Amino acid sequence: MSSLPWRKSSFSTGDAPNCVELAPDSVGNPHLRESDDPEVVISTTPAALRALLRAAKAGELDRLGG
Repeated sequence: MSSLPWRKSSFSTGDAPNCVELAPDSVGNPHLRESDDPEVVISTTPAALRALLRAAKAGELDRLGG
């Protein structure tokens, strides 16, 4: 997975160690990892990632864990 074209958010500044990185594979499936632990990669589908981003933007995940 290290050969994937990993990209950080434009909101990440400098060498911040806690950035989420995203990379598509050769068929377009997205993969995510945290920059401070790059060996752990989450693979998903475009539809599932869209649903997660929609939920996060709508604040639906704000009440998790507390």
